[in-house]
Amino acid sequence: MIANPTTQVDWNGIAPIITIAVTALVVPFADLFARTHAKRWVAILIGGLGTLLAAGLCAQQYGSTGTVFGGAFALGGFTVVFEEIVLLALFGSLLLFATTMQERRVGGSVALMLWSACGALLMAGASNLMTVFLGIELLSLALYCLCGMNDRPASRESALKYLVLSSTASGFMLLGMALLFGASGSVALSSLTLGGLATSSFLWSGSALFFVGLAFKMSLAPFHAWSPDVYEGAPMPVTAFMSVATKAATLAVLARFLYAALPTGMSSAFLLPIWILAGLSMLVGNLGMLAQTDLKRLLAYSGVAQAGYLLVALAGTTALGLRYAIYYLVAYAIMNLGAFSVAAALSDEKEAGSALSAYHALASRRPYLAAMMSLFLLALAGLPPTAGFLGKILLLSTGVATGYWWLAVLLILGTAISLFAYAKIIRAMYARPDGKAQPELPVAPWPAMISIALYGIALVVMTFYPLTPSNIVPFVR
Repeated sequence: MIANPTTQVDWNGIAPIITIAVTALVVPFADLFARTHAKRWVAILIGGLGTLLAAGLCAQQYGSTGTVFGGAFALGGFTVVFEEIVLLALFGSLLLFATTMQERRVGGSVALMLWSACGALLMAGASNLMTVFLGIELLSLALYCLCGMNDRPASRESALKYLVLSSTASGFMLLGMALLFGASGSVALSSLTLGGLATSSFLWSGSALFFVGLAFKMSLAPFHAWSPDVYEGAPMPVTAFMSVATKAATLAVLARFLYAALPTGMSSAFLLPIWILAGLSMLVGNLGMLAQTDLKRLLAYSGVAQAGYLLVALAGTTALGLRYAIYYLVAYAIMNLGAFSVAAALSDEKEAGSALSAYHALASRRPYLAAMMSLFLLALAGLPPTAGFLGKILLLSTGVATGYWWLAVLLILGTAISLFAYAKIIRAMYARPDGKAQPELPVAPWPAMISIALYGIALVVMTFYPLTPSNIVPFVR
């Protein structure tokens, strides 16, 4: 008889992932037996409770260190922080199902989103190449289906486009992993730190192809072309989840690779193209926002720029820069989820809140929603008194301190450009009514209104009480 190689410690290490996976199995069964008018709320309730339980189990692991499953999954503060960000995105996105999506599709969509979150959680602690790829595919496969859950033709187009382009990016990444395995003879990221590998052509080419796949997932320019169309066609809760969870999970893999797995002999030369893409993303993303007439497309280009901002903090690969990147990522998650929540509060199954025309004279009809949307947009632009402002100050400081002043200059320039795009929406919301008959706005459910208020409070509190975890240095051993 072959002994089971796993122990209780291994299973405890992935307890949050197991919790989300079990919840994803429970939701479809509950949806089968729930009454027709209650299906939506049953799925949201079960998914939300499972997410909160997973967040509690995850928080209990903050002080733990080491690896489980033979070094495939790393524990520690770094993993816990990124898992909590993914769970925040999951919980906030589940609440958006209260107003959008057809009733009969909510249960299946919630289950798929939970499975996708399992992949993101797996990426947060992945410490070998096989775990990274398993997490990415689990994250992506569910998203392919979720993007096509609407009846609109644009939804089917977004699902197909994301499937084809994401599969291509995964092919690049898989080839890169094969070359990394050929260089080190092991799938463990820790094997890349062995002496003598810094001059290996397999390691250089494999790392470059590996990064191409990560750049696609983070929507870094010029690998961002998929995001505006996919964001526009996907259902609003799916777009909100993608905008945060995919960036958080991919940033976790990238940071672990740059900080803990990349040999020191190749750091400065290899990382320069990454910082160039960061600068390009800040310009392309902010310029792309100017011409958009759809909120989801605008936030897609905003996400391209925000990915560039996050990489500014990683320039120089300092521990303080990583802490600042995590702070800004949390702030971005809150302000992005807040903006999508306002859009969902103005939407029904047809998602009318996605069109920028829906925000004309909004202040005269829904002053609370107009004020909160203004707060979230000002935070995305980096204006006080919001966490977006403080976050960009921290990003600027680490960029200048590590000698990447040109990235800091591009960050300031990109922020200035973005003001025009965000101000366009704010001006429309506070414009006087033009006398034309305005479409009647749906009544927003109380969970949406409460979550919008909590997002707004969190943005202001994070400005005056900036908390960044200290135990977040990644490791692969």
